[in-house]
Amino acid sequence: MRREIDLNEISDGRKYRAGDMVRADCRGCVGCSACCHNMGSSIVLDPTDVWRLTKAADKSPEELFDSALELNVVDGLILPNLKMTGEERACVFLSGEGRCTVHEFRPGFCRMFPLGRYYENRSFWYFLQIHECPKNKTKIKVEKWLEISDIRRYEAYINDWHYFLRDIGEALEGYGEEERRQMSLYLLRQFYLSAYPQDEFYSEFDRRLKKAKNMFLG
Repeated sequence: MRREIDLNEISDGRKYRAGDMVRADCRGCVGCSACCHNMGSSIVLDPTDVWRLTKAADKSPEELFDSALELNVVDGLILPNLKMTGEERACVFLSGEGRCTVHEFRPGFCRMFPLGRYYENRSFWYFLQIHECPKNKTKIKVEKWLEISDIRRYEAYINDWHYFLRDIGEALEGYGEEERRQMSLYLLRQFYLSAYPQDEFYSEFDRRLKKAKNMFLG
């Protein structure tokens, strides 16, 4: 998702990598679920997020879309996001006690918070959002906070996906509305709705990405 932001206003001004220490540890968020409410359509999911959630909920991608996700247009493309429900507009995976029911499989957006990613020069780094979390936080290594195995492979995937979407968005600018919609739906089916192997994601994603690049980017 592209956003025009002033990092001097929302961050501590530092650039973080996976091996850096950052004051982000909310120590279990005990008694707090503020970041799981009123997020609108902002928790946009990448393909590995949906793959993890299908395992957490023991549902097919189609079943997950019918129950827990919704679709919105993001930078000209149709992409899924977590659904907010009820009067309190809470995440669909939040329990009545204010705890995440899919914590082990939570999306990358949720894993990072209160960190964010800043993309530049075909790469990215992390930054600390200083106004977004009310908890007193302690220092923790970024990769430990994310709790993702094989962090280097995951970051390479995130980078590939982000810049692929950016390149596709730019390539589609010259197309009509219906053509853009059809291409966007194709990407949705290929990367989200078509199931991945239960035990390995990246090799199948790489195969699909290569195919899509050849189709749309030449």
